[in-house]
Amino acid sequence: MANSRLRKLGAYLRPHWRMVSLGVVTLLIVNAVGVYIPLLIRDIIDRLRGEFDFAELWRYVLIILVLSSLMWIIRLLSRILIFGVGRQVEFDLKQRIFQHLLKLEPAYFATNTSGDLMNRATSDVDNIRRLLGFAVLSLINIVFAYGLTLPAMLAIDVRLSLLAIGVYPLMIITVQLFSDRLRGQQQEVQEQLSSLSELIQEDISGISLIKIYAQEEPERLAFRRNNQKLLRANLKLARTRNLLFPLVESIAYISLLILLWLGTRAIAQGIITVGDLVALILFVERLVFPTALLGFTITAYQRGEVSIDRIEAIVTAQPQITNAPQPIAIAPEEIQGQIQANHLTYTYPDSKIPAVTDVSFVIKPGETVAVVGSIGSGKSTLANLIARLLNVESEQLFLDGYDLTKLKLEDLRRAIAYVPQESFLFSTTIKNNIRYGEPLSETSEVEYAAKSAQIHPEILNFPQQYETLVGERGITLSGGQRQRTSLARALLVNAPILILDDALSSVDNETATQILNNLAHEGRKKTVIFISHQLSAAATADRILVMDRGQLVQQGTHQDLLTQPGLYQSLWQQHQLKEILQ
Repeated sequence: MANSRLRKLGAYLRPHWRMVSLGVVTLLIVNAVGVYIPLLIRDIIDRLRGEFDFAELWRYVLIILVLSSLMWIIRLLSRILIFGVGRQVEFDLKQRIFQHLLKLEPAYFATNTSGDLMNRATSDVDNIRRLLGFAVLSLINIVFAYGLTLPAMLAIDVRLSLLAIGVYPLMIITVQLFSDRLRGQQQEVQEQLSSLSELIQEDISGISLIKIYAQEEPERLAFRRNNQKLLRANLKLARTRNLLFPLVESIAYISLLILLWLGTRAIAQGIITVGDLVALILFVERLVFPTALLGFTITAYQRGEVSIDRIEAIVTAQPQITNAPQPIAIAPEEIQGQIQANHLTYTYPDSKIPAVTDVSFVIKPGETVAVVGSIGSGKSTLANLIARLLNVESEQLFLDGYDLTKLKLEDLRRAIAYVPQESFLFSTTIKNNIRYGEPLSETSEVEYAAKSAQIHPEILNFPQQYETLVGERGITLSGGQRQRTSLARALLVNAPILILDDALSSVDNETATQILNNLAHEGRKKTVIFISHQLSAAATADRILVMDRGQLVQQGTHQDLLTQPGLYQSLWQQHQLKEILQ
């Protein structure tokens, strides 16, 4: 499993190997110069002990200044390159996740919450970015720092060098011990921040309800409680950080004290020079930061491993609805609009009872067919199967004689305009929402679609008319306005088949009937499947299909069904009674 994750990391880095290689080379140069400067200082100190010369001193100072500036510039370049690789991988992963999510069927999002998917696409991707930026930079830097510095130290004095860095494992252990606590506290901060953000978002969305029920004070107290939890979490995190870093610094000072104590004795005994001791002190200081980072790097890798698994779980999820090996391509203008079901049966993956059972019918081109029935009778499932939003079996649904599963998905989706129960609008203008399927449509075409959907007069009453912003998910519009705007969007694409899945439930019967009449008198008559509980509107359809418990129990015209004892007659009588009571 670990090797698999390392291979994944390698795959993420492979497209950017040139930047990675250049970053590694710059780090090597930085560390080489970093080792040379203490050795140069050693030589300066030892040379000037004999005969002090200010001119020679200033020359050495200038050399050290140039080398330090060069090292700073190259280190900056190395960070830009390697952190840049992390950002590039972050971009690639987000792009890959989003593109893959677009390929997955709606059922995938029913079992995977949007919050979890968003967290994976942001927080988990960010963890991988840190792993491939911070962790890679740290690991490479540690290898070069120890690989170049330790030999130089051992060349000066083996015993002093080993004793000086002997306390460094304690530094790594200390960082590791605190890392889990830091991670947990950081996670707590994020959770409290999320809770606070959710409360703010919820209160802003429900501000009218808060005002109506005079709940300002309880909401203020709820915000205060959440804000205090966030404050406590932040203070706890700050205390841990303020405890860890002085501890790491103290361990580094122990190393320095060992050098000063034993180093001065070695100088007195003539084993090393003053310049050697200064060089050793500088070398030990050079290793403090990389050593401390090693502990954080291990933690970052552990966190990154989990994130790799969570992201790969998304990008390796296989779409259940895909094109056949050799799909049939068909242009929308060639489609007549005949729909045939042949013993159609469908059972949801998490259910044992079929949602649709042995349903057979034929809808003629240009025919308007209403589908009625009680709640849970399989009407929406039928609509989703025709639009192939659910994975229908072959030889059960046909479009113009073609098996639905053999048609190219892109062509099938262009042939069907589908308005679902929940009318979703984007946070943009009414005009842009209507022409979402045809972004280049002219204003006159948008207005014609709005007139057909019986929403045009109301749009003209809005402050900015078609340029009016609808707000998040169309919050500024009423339910009926959202539904008719969604219908106008479907009408604008001018697909030969139109499916309305209870898409006029918030529209009065008279308006719904007028909309159906508009569809019936269009130049190119569409095949319309109208799923609804509004029986007065459904009665105007050419034919009615009656569903009950997943089965097609009746079909015929409104007049024919009224003469037949059965479910439709019962539903119509209930409808008539409601009309009288109203």
